[in-house]
Order: sequence, then C-alpha cells, then structure tokens
Amino acid sequence: MATLARPAELPLEVLDIGNPHLWTDYRHILPYFAEMRAAGPLHYCPESMYGPYWNIVSHQHIMEIEGRPDIFSSSWERGGITIADRQESRADEPNMPMFIAMDRPEHTGQRRTVAPAFTPAEMLRQSGDIRRRTAELLDSLPVGETFDWVDRVSIELTTGMLAILFDFPWEDRRLLTKWSDTATDFEAIEDDEKNRERWEVLYEMVGYFTRLWNERANKDPRPDLISMMIHSEATKNMTPQEYLGNLVLLIVGGNDTTRNTMTGSAMVQNLYRDNWSKMMADPALIPNSVSELIRWQTPLAHMRRTATQDSEVGGKLIRAGEKVVMWYLSANRDEGVFPDADVFDPTRENARRHLAFGFGIHRCVGARLAELQIGILLEEMQKRQMRVEIVGEPVRVYSSFVHGFRGLPVVMTRS
Repeated sequence: MATLARPAELPLEVLDIGNPHLWTDYRHILPYFAEMRAAGPLHYCPESMYGPYWNIVSHQHIMEIEGRPDIFSSSWERGGITIADRQESRADEPNMPMFIAMDRPEHTGQRRTVAPAFTPAEMLRQSGDIRRRTAELLDSLPVGETFDWVDRVSIELTTGMLAILFDFPWEDRRLLTKWSDTATDFEAIEDDEKNRERWEVLYEMVGYFTRLWNERANKDPRPDLISMMIHSEATKNMTPQEYLGNLVLLIVGGNDTTRNTMTGSAMVQNLYRDNWSKMMADPALIPNSVSELIRWQTPLAHMRRTATQDSEVGGKLIRAGEKVVMWYLSANRDEGVFPDADVFDPTRENARRHLAFGFGIHRCVGARLAELQIGILLEEMQKRQMRVEIVGEPVRVYSSFVHGFRGLPVVMTRS
C-alpha cells in the first residue's frame, strides 16, 4: 500500500504530533509516525501547546516503558495519562484522580474493585444479552438509505452496554455518551469559556451518579459497578474527586475503545474489501479479526507517563520530571512487528500483539468486554452478509488522544 507524503514544512525536529489541529487533516498522521519510526524510536519535542515532551513511537520501547511503572509514573499528581497538563491559570479546576492515573499501591486496590465485572465468567453471563441487543439493532437498520453508523450502531451498542454495567436508567442512557464526549473534549479544554461549560456538564454527571450511589449505599451488594465501589474497602471511602475520576475512566474506557473500533469495522470493509470478504466467507477468522480490527483502529492514540528519575530508553536520556507520550497508534503500525501494518488482515498471525489496550499493570481492565462486543457485532454482520458502503467523509474527533469518529454516513445492503 502506497505511503502518503507528509507536508514538507514540518520537519521532525519541530513536529508537535500531539497537536490535535494536525489530526483534523488525518491523511498526514500515519505518514508522520512512519517517518518518526524510520528515524528512531524516541523523539523529543522541545516546544508545543502542551509543553515539551518525548514521543515514543516503537512497539518495543513502549513495552519497555509500560513495564517500568515505578520509574514512569501514571499518577495524576505528576500529570496523569494524557499529553495535556492542567494549566496554571486553572489551578482551581478540580482534579479527577482515577485508578488508571495512580501508581502502586493505590492503583492495585481500586482496579481490583471493578475487575470482577470483567471476568470470563461474567463475560459468559453477559454474552447472550449482548448478542440479542446486537441482532435486534442490526435488524432495525434501514436498507438502501443513508444513516450515521456512529450514531445508530457504534454509540447505541456501547451506550447500552455501559447502562447495563452501571445498572443505569435505560431511558437516560444517552447521557453516558454525552458525558464521555464531554470528558475527552480537547477543543473545549483549550477555551476557558467552553471549558467552564464542560465542567458544568461533568458536575451534572457527578450529581446524577451521586444520587445513584446514595440510593444503593444501604442495599445489598449487586454486580453493577456502582455497587462494587460502594462495597469495596478500596473505594467505599473515595473522595468526590476520586468518584468523579473513576466514573470518567469507566465511562470513557467503556465507550471510546469499543465505539470507535466498531466504526473501524465500517471503515475497513470499504478500504480492504477483499480481506473483509475473506472474513465474511469464513466465520472462523472472526476471533483473530477482532484483535486485528482493534490493532488497526487503535481507539486511544496515546498514553502519557512522567519520569520519576533519570533513565535511558532507546539510547536517549529521559530526565526526571519529563513527559513521555507513548503513541499506541504508531506501535500498532510498527513494521518491524506488523508487516504491511496499514492493512487490515484477518489472517495476521500476531494480531494479538497489539498495544491498543496498553501493557503491564495498566492494561485495559475491560479488554475482554470490548473484544466480546466487537466479536459479536462481526458475527452478527456475517450471519446477515451485511455490506456497509461509506457515502461521505468521516467526521473525526478533534483529539490526539481519542482516535475516533463523530460521524460516518453509510448505506447498508444485504446479499
């Protein structure tokens, strides 16, 4: 597959690949990462809208950093997990500590609290309902008419799953989508007035979930995430800020990973028709195709760490306090690990080596659920021999963190 040329006016020495404005013209993003990998596994960006930071672009060196969590911190107190820092002018802005943005031992206890919701036994229990809802939704889609795949399929399926996990009032489930999009709205974060409005929406979320917490606090334990937090020693005495942070983590994690990979399924069947047809003709390829689709889409483009001490990585000295941005999107296109990496290939032998879920102690706690939902969607599409034709330009999220879509106009046909 031909590689697109990158704009010559942005040499690597000054390239701020984390600038979300660059991502609005997505054609150049993957070529930028390819050139960075060819030049070396680490690159320092001395000046950006988020301050100086290191770009880690190779599969090997991201795994190395993820495997050293005591040296490369995830803690919100040191900056957290995204490239964006809290701005000095917003010192009164609330913190949102969440277990993904904590180091050991706090991380261990809080993660362990919600982990039972994602065990193999729990996935088996959930699978029948997920399949029923997926089948009903696909059967309700119009044939031969334009509709938005993101809204009608990706959002509806993931939002419904979140509502079940939280035992959230079904009639209000689209609030979960609203809150997820608001929490990761990089455009609003850049503007003081929009950011103030963003926090008003997030406080609306806190009020709603506080009511649910209070309603369940004196009830017997149940298998929903709120009840699990209420009845766990590690989380029952969380501060309001920790409650907010963990809600945002669970909502965004449950929404963006699955939602944007589901939209990726519509993208790849238009970009790689022969490979998609191969999968549609052989259901045995679907389990591996789930991993390959997650690799290809990489729904969260990066995670950030902060060095706690001077350390050498890839022949470069990273100093204590410096920001390290691990580009999962680049690692999952690393040609040394994934030959012909830009292509969706359902027969790729090492598709499960992708880093879209992270690696080490912070690997996505809901990975099994994401794989289950995506696999069932592909299976139900295969049963119906659905064809989804893209009939307009995809609308991408304004972000270098969430690698996803706001809209995708399609027309569906059936064989």
